[in-house]
Amino acid sequence: MVNLTEKECTACKGNEAPLKGKELQDLAANLNEGWEVIEEHHLQKEYKFNNFREALEFTNRVGELAEQQGHHPDIYLAYGKVVVMIWTHKIDGLTESDFIFAAKTDNC
Repeated sequence: MVNLTEKECTACKGNEAPLKGKELQDLAANLNEGWEVIEEHHLQKEYKFNNFREALEFTNRVGELAEQQGHHPDIYLAYGKVVVMIWTHKIDGLTESDFIFAAKTDNC
């Protein structure tokens, strides 16, 4: 099992193909429970919180991580929940960096 949290996100130059099939399954097996690979296009996870403040604080920590890693997810914030969606926009699909960011998000 690969520890994705020990890796760093790398910038996509746009010349690589999105990961598909077994490559996605192998990387997904290294993520914590709750992460879903949606249509081989993006990763998604919903986090639950007791109130809006906790959800907002988590969102801000994910935002700081995004700036640090240079990898920016889509984040949906609502009362008591945050949904994080990750993919590499430059190739409109998934790269290893998306999985690295997902693993790091669980530590926020």
